[in-house]
Amino acid sequence: MRLILICFALGCALLQVQPTLPGAVVLGTMLGAVALGLPLLMWAGATFSRASALLYRAGWAGAALALGFVWAAGFAHWRLAEELPGAWEGRDIEITGVIASLPQPFERGVRFEFETETRLTPGAVVPRRLLLSWYGGYGAGEMQSVAQVRAGERWRLNVRLRKPHGNANPHGFDYETWLLERGIRATGYVRPGAAKREGAVNLRLDPFVWSMGTAVDRVREIIRARLLAALPDAPYAGVIVALAVGDQRAIDSGDWELFARTGVSHLMSISGLHVTMIASMAAWLVLLLWRRSVRLTLWLPAAKAAAAAGALAALLYCLLAGWGVPAQRTLYMLAVAAWALWRGWFGSGSRVLAIALGIVCVLDPWAPLAAGFWLSFAAVALLLLAGNTRSVGRAHGAGGARTPSAGGSSGGNGGAGSSAHNINLHWLGVAVRAQLAITLGLTPLTIALFGQVSLAGPLANALAIPAVSFIVTPLALAAAVLPFDAVATLAHWLTQWLMAYLEWLNGFEWAVWQRAEPPPWAIVLAIAGACWCLIPWPIAWRVQGVVWMMPLVFLPAPKPAAGDVWLTVLDVGQGLAIVARTREHTLLYDAGPRYSPDADSGNRVVVPYLRGAGVNQLDGMMVTHDDIDHYGGAQSVLRALPVKWVSSSLAESHPVRRAAAQSRACMAGQRWEWDGVTFEVLYPRAADYEASGKAPKRDNAMSCVLRLSAHGYSALLTADIEADVEQLLIASGVPLASDVMIAPHHGSKTSSTAAFLQAVKPATIVVPVGYRNRFRHPAPEVLERYQDSGARLWRTDVAGAVTLRFSAAGIDTEAWRERRARYWNGH
Repeated sequence: MRLILICFALGCALLQVQPTLPGAVVLGTMLGAVALGLPLLMWAGATFSRASALLYRAGWAGAALALGFVWAAGFAHWRLAEELPGAWEGRDIEITGVIASLPQPFERGVRFEFETETRLTPGAVVPRRLLLSWYGGYGAGEMQSVAQVRAGERWRLNVRLRKPHGNANPHGFDYETWLLERGIRATGYVRPGAAKREGAVNLRLDPFVWSMGTAVDRVREIIRARLLAALPDAPYAGVIVALAVGDQRAIDSGDWELFARTGVSHLMSISGLHVTMIASMAAWLVLLLWRRSVRLTLWLPAAKAAAAAGALAALLYCLLAGWGVPAQRTLYMLAVAAWALWRGWFGSGSRVLAIALGIVCVLDPWAPLAAGFWLSFAAVALLLLAGNTRSVGRAHGAGGARTPSAGGSSGGNGGAGSSAHNINLHWLGVAVRAQLAITLGLTPLTIALFGQVSLAGPLANALAIPAVSFIVTPLALAAAVLPFDAVATLAHWLTQWLMAYLEWLNGFEWAVWQRAEPPPWAIVLAIAGACWCLIPWPIAWRVQGVVWMMPLVFLPAPKPAAGDVWLTVLDVGQGLAIVARTREHTLLYDAGPRYSPDADSGNRVVVPYLRGAGVNQLDGMMVTHDDIDHYGGAQSVLRALPVKWVSSSLAESHPVRRAAAQSRACMAGQRWEWDGVTFEVLYPRAADYEASGKAPKRDNAMSCVLRLSAHGYSALLTADIEADVEQLLIASGVPLASDVMIAPHHGSKTSSTAAFLQAVKPATIVVPVGYRNRFRHPAPEVLERYQDSGARLWRTDVAGAVTLRFSAAGIDTEAWRERRARYWNGH
């Protein structure tokens, strides 16, 4: 059964990495093969000899894999069928529906999921589930309406929608995948109540629409409001809210970074440990009270009543906490264990885990897309592996065999061996071994998923796990229902002490080890090696597992050869960020836009890309001019990585230049060479600074223009220059001819003149542009000029990040959306 369930889950996971969805013919063929093969497998099980057992198991594994693949594909076809037609993107649509999630306030408004019921606009086609933002600032009445949005309300709204779309970059967060997991098939925003046309009014129709989901969300919202009111202006109130109702967005982004660096992020989402703790407390309480009644125990054994109470408490807490994958996994395991107790069936822990795995994938075939899916199941599997192998070692040792024990020594019949086993069973020893097993076993997965491992994690978790799971979380839940605020204040006070401890750990340079994204084979080999190390072989055998993990640790990240340069135009939306890498040096040209006070392309796109590529410092950063879509992420980059110098046309008093260790003005004539690659600044000139009173203009006319050359090929980086600067460059006689051109000013109609294109003669043009941006870049007439020039055109809103690799053999171009195509992209 375990093999079948694991292979079914792998089949679901395999579907999620397909570039296109298989059609009905392929899926029907697979189902037909399984239908024909199952009777043969059943017959084979009764007739084949033991020598054919491996083939028999392989047949069942293949059938389960195919069924998982077909099951997930069927759900995928059903979900993608709900699609917003392109013709309805960006148009006013009136709909009615229910607010189907906890509303999330942000600086300018509120964001929530919306379950569509009816489409009032004639002919409109709208997906069932939407993610909407309602921005304030349109008057007192509008702001008041935004503030009163609550879970479970029915509204009539005037919205503008677009298809699911996110920035697509190597090593970055995949927003489109996140939307698909949640079943959200369009995003958009609420138009103002006075939409300047008759009948378009945003109106609350019902204060509450009853369903299980809305009832749970309303309760969660009430608890959140209760806790926030009890902790006004408390710095870690969001942590208390997250532990009580699973609202992780209540936690500040800076706190999330601290949790990630100290390895305790799993405690701030409702993990299996929280659910188990709540279930255990409920079961213990029911067992204690149930035993006191003879009538109750005669009607139902106390152990069964306690098991049922624990499972019910786990279910209620999982619902309250937002129904995350780790919580689901624990709930299903507890439910299976309770059912086994009721039926008198006692299976192994691995079988219970496999059943939970199958249930999760049957109910949610997209679960394998979440990092928490792999981490949660892997953590429990590692504990089972470490526990079972030690049990096996002890069993062999107790029998007098010369089988190595967990410590690597021979097992025997003497009292010393028995005493050692008793010490090993001590709770502290068990806890330490469990933490070491999880730390070692999850390291390969953690590096693969997040590109870093918290070396401070064991020390942080040693205090954080008992403090959060057994003290702070129960206090947070108690504070949600008790009519006084002292409990919430106590929970917050303890959290402050814990945060101070985490800050202290984070202060050490060794707290986090960061690693470039390793190749898949190194991850698989390291996982096998970690599991091998957990088995109680002799020490000499365990060393083999350590050797298998070495490529993950020491394998160098790919980088250009001497004389080559890799140019990556990142997908940052409506903005610009380009990374130029030579053999031993890296330059960042602009840092993209700011999205919100705590989110920008620096911390969301640029830094994850650099760390995933193995870049731990920047040799230079050029911030071209004073537009927030170009400098918005610069300060986040400066905080995250050492930057040797910053070159810019920004004023010396600008925060970006003030934050730099070394700053200078970019100026025509500046030239340097890195590893055989030449960099030359073409604009602005010294006269341009002098003409503005030695203070740079706050417009596109001061954009730093950079040209780089390698192996006789060149690229021209133009930032936001427009027609007047293009004419100045042509007249100045500087070398403009380039094989690659980054489109000036995102392809606006005020740039890319015919004369400039004639001077540059690019074979490739990359347009950094945001999807359906409000400026409508690139302009149609500019696109037409690009096409007439004969250049190959790439757009970041379509292709994602675009990487151009310059070598002696030529220029190789790669688009991230093509390299990592998934079946839901573009739907």
